[in-house]
Amino acid sequence: MLKKFFSNLLSSFMGAWIALMLFGVVVVIVILAVLGKIGSMGGDTTKMKRHSVLTLNLEGTIVETAPTVQMDFRSMLLNREENVQALNDLVAGLREGADNKDIDCLYIRCNGASASPATLHALRDAVAEFKKSGKPVYAYGDGLAQGDYYVATLADSLFLNPQGSVDLHGIAGMTPYLKGLFDKIGVRFDVFKVGTFKSAVEPYILTEMSEPARAQLDTLYNNIWNLMRGDMAQARKLKPQTIDSLINRDIVMLRPAEVALKNKLVDKLMTNRQVNDFFKDFTGAEEEKDVNYVDVSWMAGSSSYFSNPSSKNQLAVFYAYGETADGNPSQIDFQTIVPVITELADNEDVKAMVLRVNSPGGSVFGSSEIADALAYFKSKKKPFVVSMGDYAASGGYWISCEADSIYADPMTITGSIGIFGLIPNIDGLLVKIGVSPQYVSTYPNGFPLSPVKTLTAGQAAAMQQSIERGYDMFIARVAKGRKMKEERVRQIAEGRVWDGALALKIGLVDRLASLDDAIDTAAAMADISGNENVVIYPRPDDDVWAVLNQMELNATQQLVARALGPQADLKTVFMLTDILNRKPVQALAPVIYFNF
Repeated sequence: MLKKFFSNLLSSFMGAWIALMLFGVVVVIVILAVLGKIGSMGGDTTKMKRHSVLTLNLEGTIVETAPTVQMDFRSMLLNREENVQALNDLVAGLREGADNKDIDCLYIRCNGASASPATLHALRDAVAEFKKSGKPVYAYGDGLAQGDYYVATLADSLFLNPQGSVDLHGIAGMTPYLKGLFDKIGVRFDVFKVGTFKSAVEPYILTEMSEPARAQLDTLYNNIWNLMRGDMAQARKLKPQTIDSLINRDIVMLRPAEVALKNKLVDKLMTNRQVNDFFKDFTGAEEEKDVNYVDVSWMAGSSSYFSNPSSKNQLAVFYAYGETADGNPSQIDFQTIVPVITELADNEDVKAMVLRVNSPGGSVFGSSEIADALAYFKSKKKPFVVSMGDYAASGGYWISCEADSIYADPMTITGSIGIFGLIPNIDGLLVKIGVSPQYVSTYPNGFPLSPVKTLTAGQAAAMQQSIERGYDMFIARVAKGRKMKEERVRQIAEGRVWDGALALKIGLVDRLASLDDAIDTAAAMADISGNENVVIYPRPDDDVWAVLNQMELNATQQLVARALGPQADLKTVFMLTDILNRKPVQALAPVIYFNF
């Protein structure tokens, strides 16, 4: 047995040494790949010509904003791009295309984009702005996924492949409740919270959804769907009840294309070849290959926005995207962000800031530190406006609430004013694998909070007091920022999430408007003219290091996977690891799953 043990130990050591050597080689390759990618950025062969067709490809995943260098090192090494598009690029490209005299029309190519309701709504608004130019908009899909269809309904003519269908089904979501799983592996959770609706902890401690959680999701889904359905019905000159009837009567996506045409969901059935011929005739091209299609993201490169970091009258647009965190550079890490915000506050060239928030919250400490930095910025008498994306909830709302003005999308998920404590306990798991920890401490409560030891009564009481104190701080911050009485804040708090339209009614936001609107407002407040003064922050200075951090994460996951074997439930392992690494106190909204 010992011989086998030392043999395995030696093998592991040698394997680790070899892996380290290989890692060094890969680091060099990745750096070269990144540099090569940076050097090739200007190598796009797209050219602007008269009678060009601006193309919006609804495909892949649409995110808030994307770094200038692709972070996925595997894609770079394989010379393959991951299909990720940035909303800010798409909006900027549509804006530029509307003004460009060489662009004759917009072509929306529907290929099944993955995006949240608020992102789709922002993109749809950008298409609506394009239409104000007087240029026609056309849309086509081999099949029309619901999210694509929502955007495409603004088209002057909407085409569908004769073999395709339109997917209309409303909004649904599934939240995995994991208590049964954790019971089997011997993991339990000590939970401390304030607020009936603070349901982010539920999946860890319950086997089914609580009634308050179900009620708020039901309201949220219905409110968002009513907005989407109303927009689609208005654009297609249908009654909302007609869409309800279609969905209730049948599974729309399984019906032939003729059904969609008969019910006026689309305007014409056309094959890919016929669509290509359509644009050939529209542009006056002699042959199909002569049609000049210009991608919206490429067009964004000529945008006057976000272009002049040396301006003496800067309007900083600061993207806060991800969870608020303590020491995680891939999230909204206060250790990284606070110094940047402080620098912007002290920089005389920066006259105002728009904080673009897309965050479900996270660390209470991180959220508080970022909020304090933003308060310092505001103390410099510089305008401070918040624009909310998909999420601005819990810690995301914490960092938003003291802005001069808060703008949200009607479908933004916001609120969730509340905090919770979640401490995992794996003593049952240790018993299952034959481990029996023994503890010695100079004081009854002297052993630190740990997943391997049950909390004492004193520790549990102190934890609850800490949660309540943090909740009171959150309430006070919202009351101050929104100029509301604390009693009123408590009425709309308790961890409840709200869509943007309801948030406006109850006073959590000031206006339903886009990021561009927020930029215009901040510019007017600071007396800044011209889009050329808008600068994005944080600046993408650390792309190579971000790649290396991602490499480290991927390598760690691969090593764990290899150690546990092919039969291991890796998702559970990594999920448990994430839980164990979280801070005990969190201002985090529940994960809301949308199925379009």
